Amino acid sequence: MKLEFLFAPTADMEASLALYRDGLGCEEVWREGDATVTLSLPGTNVQLMLDAHDPSAPSGPLFVVDSVQAFHAKRPSAMHVVDDPSEIPGGFMATYQDPGGATIYVMDQATDVPTE
Repeated sequence: MKLEFLFAPTADMEASLALYRDGLGCEEVWREGDATVTLSLPGTNVQLMLDAHDPSAPSGPLFVVDSVQAFHAKRPSAMHVVDDPSEIPGGFMATYQDPGGATIYVMDQATDVPTE
């Protein structure tokens, strides 16, 4: 399990970029259209993922695992299931809450296998 992103939904991508990129010095790493931008957090290997697809989604850490299905089957009992594993581009994702109500995202890239 590896912390890959801090997921931060936004209703205003330009204002969020102005804050994190221009104001706080984060560097843009990649984009997916106009709705998803990742930024490197200075001094870490973690990235901030700004996402405008669902501005009301809860923010939280996004962990990468080898298999979401395997993680889901053996997850700690204290993790409440919000969304069961579902397919996303290149893999699977599930959403949980910790005992205090914080959202935790878990994803894999299990189907993102290069073809030759």
